[in-house]
Amino acid sequence: MLAITGNRFYTVGLISAWYSSNIGILLLNKYLLSDYGFKYPIFLTMCHMTACSLLSYVAVVRMELVPMQMLRSQNQFFKICVLSFVFCASVMSGNISLKYLPVSLNRAIGATTPFFTAVFAYLITMNTETLLVYATLVPVVIGVVIASGEEPSFHLFGFIMCVGATAARALKTVLQGVLLSSEGEKMNSMNLLLYMAPVAVVLLLPVTLYMEGNVVEITLALSRVDFRIVWYLLFNSVLAYFVNLANFLVTKHTSALTVQVLGNAKGAVAVVVSIFIFKNPLSVVGMFGHALTVLGVILYSEAKKRSK
Repeated sequence: MLAITGNRFYTVGLISAWYSSNIGILLLNKYLLSDYGFKYPIFLTMCHMTACSLLSYVAVVRMELVPMQMLRSQNQFFKICVLSFVFCASVMSGNISLKYLPVSLNRAIGATTPFFTAVFAYLITMNTETLLVYATLVPVVIGVVIASGEEPSFHLFGFIMCVGATAARALKTVLQGVLLSSEGEKMNSMNLLLYMAPVAVVLLLPVTLYMEGNVVEITLALSRVDFRIVWYLLFNSVLAYFVNLANFLVTKHTSALTVQVLGNAKGAVAVVVSIFIFKNPLSVVGMFGHALTVLGVILYSEAKKRSK
């Protein structure tokens, strides 16, 4: 009995940590890129990937939290590089969008991931869903259209970046299933991150130097005036890794379906928390749009569960 109770507390603790880290990094990214005025999203993404590289090595290789899966061929490494490129595009575009959009709209657009996943799954693998699954995606898209149209802080470039980030996230999911589908190439998320993160740093470095070339000098100069920026960047980067670790542990100790359901609720929680913290205005019609999107995602999860 005590063991069961302990396991429940452990699972609840993991879910709480997952929620806190996901929402925390979203809000901290928004604060740094918008409110604080640190307008370097590509450099911030590179910091995230650097932390993921170092901490993945410590967790997988040194601490052996999960068994290490070795690369089997150059072809497998090439596939991981492709995934890393798409992953970079997703995280970088998402961070750029936070410069211009409120977190509430960012999360609403992010909720359309199932729509893009269904589109890419059909285009790449010709995989089709049931009519009911496709029907549940309609309120998801309509809700985002309503929320975007009624958003007082709407910014077209930020909107495009956020849609791009969402599409790239969905594309990575589909490509991962295609590229690493053979039994010998499958990897758990922690091992995949171990190999993807360093490749992402290599990809992001020249982009950072070209588009944000003086960011290191600016950051050092800023740290002399306000040293908190150093702690913000360090904490933010470590949190980026912890998000991946918490997601892996929650999936391991519950199920992929539970994670999907909890993820739907997490989006709604993030919207409410961001509105309270950043005080961004939201009309009644806009709230209806957000609610419609969340409802659509919940219906989508139920439809997917029944179709299996």
